[in-house]
Amino acid sequence: MSTTPQAAGQSRGRTLTVWTPENPAFWQGTGKSIASRNLWISIPALLLAFVVWQVWSIAVPNLKSVGFNFSQSQLFWLVGLAGLSGGTLRIFYSFMVPIFGGRLWTTLTTLSLLIPAIGVGYAVQDPSTPYIVFAILALLAGLGGGNFSSSMANISFFYPRAEKGNALALNAGLGNLGVSVVQFVVPLVITAGVLGTFGGAPLIAKAPNGATHNIWLQNGAFIWIPFIIICALAAWFGMNDIASAKASFADQAVIFKRKHNWLMCWLYMGTFGSFIGYAAGFPLLTKNMFPSVNAMHYVFLGPLIGALSRTLTGWISDKWGGARVTLWVFVMMILCVLGVIYFIGIKDQPGAFWGFFTCFMLLFFATGVGNASTFQMIPNIMRQEMIRLMPGATPEQRVHEAERESAAITGFTAAIAAYGFFLIPALYATVGPRSALWVFLAFYVVCVIITWAVYSHKGGVLYDVEHSGRFWTPGQVR
Repeated sequence: MSTTPQAAGQSRGRTLTVWTPENPAFWQGTGKSIASRNLWISIPALLLAFVVWQVWSIAVPNLKSVGFNFSQSQLFWLVGLAGLSGGTLRIFYSFMVPIFGGRLWTTLTTLSLLIPAIGVGYAVQDPSTPYIVFAILALLAGLGGGNFSSSMANISFFYPRAEKGNALALNAGLGNLGVSVVQFVVPLVITAGVLGTFGGAPLIAKAPNGATHNIWLQNGAFIWIPFIIICALAAWFGMNDIASAKASFADQAVIFKRKHNWLMCWLYMGTFGSFIGYAAGFPLLTKNMFPSVNAMHYVFLGPLIGALSRTLTGWISDKWGGARVTLWVFVMMILCVLGVIYFIGIKDQPGAFWGFFTCFMLLFFATGVGNASTFQMIPNIMRQEMIRLMPGATPEQRVHEAERESAAITGFTAAIAAYGFFLIPALYATVGPRSALWVFLAFYVVCVIITWAVYSHKGGVLYDVEHSGRFWTPGQVR
């Protein structure tokens, strides 16, 4: 007997006690509007999480100009520490929604963004603030980094297989725009007292040529506080929990036994890890390599290109297959890194900056395409795996298990890849930008080998699926 829309829409308070998005009558009558409401509350909350996580990437390059006596290595470490904590929190956050519920967890994690926003706003106003305080605040900024995994897991439960991929692409791609939003907005708001007496007094910034001007660094953190509060209230009063999504950690932990979970962690580190790490380090790297160029007002273009390419190029993987696209993405990234290394080597020559900048824009574009293509691979891989692991099961049972594990793997790979935020600035600080870029290039070569050897060559896990065009598009996630 089919479930009626009314039965499927039963709820207890804000908890949906029965949720059947695969029922067409329910989905069109009730489910779609509920899912859409939760998605469009989730997106700005996730965008703000990325904003707070990345606020360091644009604030740190200005610290020395207002009198903070930190070395370049210390500044890169400040950027990296936010990535270290964000990546670690993502591991835990990826399992939290089935335990606590998406509504409560989204509300709490959004409110938690107030801690680093307020703390950073006060700390940057006093040049005598100790480095250890900034290090602690950098770690707290990682609260924003953890939200991605829980947000993606939460939204995946609301949508039917036929619409899951598009919903997750919107949530991830528009959420990722927070990186470019913060890098665009902060340079504007720190140049004027836009917050009045609430923002506090300006600091005196000294330019490389000796000129001085007022700067309100605290605005870069304080400006987000009202938006964080609004989004937290919207999550509490507008979102829902799904009773059937409840699961213990033990139920989800089966993914740790899957070798493809770990291989996809490696590959997604190469795509999203690169995107978030390059975005974090790009402003400071650009300022250090080309101090005579005022690039702070358009460094936001890199993360913007990466976020939009993730959102808009998923059809390429749908058409040609995630493994094939991922393979060529890594080839493109290798070529782009070679270009960046070349232009750093001739950085004092005319035109070197624009060559460096162009190669980085192409690199950001490639990471966005790869973010979509790697996530497109996961459900197809797990569908193939369930044929092997569950030979006696019905097709419906295999699909259900593949979807459950795909969702968990998606969250966990996103958690591991977030360490790119830490590793890329940390390597810049430890071995220098040029040597670090050679390390990244070698990593991409390994990614090419894994993608080809395991997934895309004849006999690989996804070769028959992709070359026959029989993608598992109904349940894909990007």
